Amino acid sequence: MQKTANIELVHFSEDYVEQLHSFELPEDQHQFTALPKEISIEMVGQYPIVILSDLVPVGFFVLHATDRVKEYSTNPNAMLLTALSIDHQQQGKGYAKKAMFALADFVKQHFNECNEVVLVVNHKNIAAQHLYHKVGFIDNGERRMGPIGEQIVMQLPL
Repeated sequence: MQKTANIELVHFSEDYVEQLHSFELPEDQHQFTALPKEISIEMVGQYPIVILSDLVPVGFFVLHATDRVKEYSTNPNAMLLTALSIDHQQQGKGYAKKAMFALADFVKQHFNECNEVVLVVNHKNIAAQHLYHKVGFIDNGERRMGPIGEQIVMQLPL
């Protein structure tokens, strides 16, 4: 059994750009998410988060406190999580699971008004669905149509 290093969630900084832009995903995963280099993070209310292992970026996601959240939750204190990815070379080490387990504490510490995180996951993305269930996200039964098919809306009460 491989020992998994500790992870840390940190706000994006320019220090991580080069490493984040080198992230790769196989096409069967890339169809469900965006690579960090494909994401525009200039909008107020978007918070890019870097997943570090031993100070090295291994993953990435974005938290939104924008009007986009209203598409998935009526809770005015909810945030939307999008674009979770773990660099292909770093997969299989438990980083995504550890990061999602750390999410609630990170959000409470940095966004203390937030009491819920919502996300959508494609119905074909079984691995991601299992991950989100394991870390406490709840399928509320709501479905949406996304660019490549049905999406499941999930909530993590904080």
